[in-house]
Amino acid sequence: MLEFRISEDDNGLRLDKFLKRTLPNVPTSHLFKMIRVKKVRVNGKRAKPEQHLAKDDVISIRGDESTLRTERERTAPPPPKVDLDDLTVLHEDDWVVVIDKPSGMAVHTGSGITGGTVVDLVRAYLGAKATRNGFSASPAHRIDRETSGVLVVAKRRPAMVHFTDVFTRHLAKKQYLVLVKGKLPQTSGLIDLPLSEHQQTAESRARRGVNMQEARTRYTVLAQTAQVAFVSCTIETGRTHQIRRHFAAIGHPVAGDPKHGDFPFNRDVKARWGLDRLFLHSTRLEFPHPDTKERMVIAAPLPAGLAEVLNRAGVVIPPSVQVAGARAEGHAGKPPRGGKKTPKHDADDDADETGEA
Repeated sequence: MLEFRISEDDNGLRLDKFLKRTLPNVPTSHLFKMIRVKKVRVNGKRAKPEQHLAKDDVISIRGDESTLRTERERTAPPPPKVDLDDLTVLHEDDWVVVIDKPSGMAVHTGSGITGGTVVDLVRAYLGAKATRNGFSASPAHRIDRETSGVLVVAKRRPAMVHFTDVFTRHLAKKQYLVLVKGKLPQTSGLIDLPLSEHQQTAESRARRGVNMQEARTRYTVLAQTAQVAFVSCTIETGRTHQIRRHFAAIGHPVAGDPKHGDFPFNRDVKARWGLDRLFLHSTRLEFPHPDTKERMVIAAPLPAGLAEVLNRAGVVIPPSVQVAGARAEGHAGKPPRGGKKTPKHDADDDADETGEA
């Protein structure tokens, strides 16, 4: 007989998922059979695979303990090599670690990306603490590979559940800094243009036509010249490449955008101002903490390289914009290897908020 008591981290987890994780050597079909023939009980009562577990629930399993607990032999590949000097931690506690993601680093593997991701970097930083009760630290949301800035990583399963709800219901506020081509006719505005569903299958398009989704981006011009505009923007919806697609749609593509941008313009700004990446930076994120529900405001300063591009373009950076290595204690560049930076969270944080995305 095996017996387990559900911890706070497993609160809300489905029974079948708990069993798969706890008894990895038992085939899934056999786990379901054990539930069906009442060898698995929750608090002494008959169980169902899909039922959600609660903290302090007791799971009892009838069977030979040595057989059930024996781990299958596995040959796990070594973790990818990462350089912890690439990691800037903006905030960390027992529930989350918030980082300033560098441009050019993918969040997850996929589409030819096999390693050196944010996942690899953060798990290497956390070491043995990267996994807790079967849950491995994982990003709670995504930003584009070429976009830099604030990214939240959940360290515990309940934190991931919390952030899934927060981002699905648009309860987080995200602010971006972006450089776009041309002079915008208005100093602030709303781009309210539907965008086609990014992951719609060819079969779905053939059957239903292109699925258009509502998308809204608010922006405020911080500074501009006749050639470019430095903009703070927020998104009220979370569509793939929303900021990039919206500004391209109104004739002001994002500088350095290799997919939706103006390619001759990109070549020109690279040659003249040294811009060799997408000029899009997630500078500020506001969200309720998964444990205390306290309002957290995390800021990432504008990378020094992007600030230099603005200087070469003749764009005056307003005092409200923090620049790495130049302004604001706590944002004076990269911390020592493995170190962390936690910005102050006080009333002053509200003063320079111009948007979110």
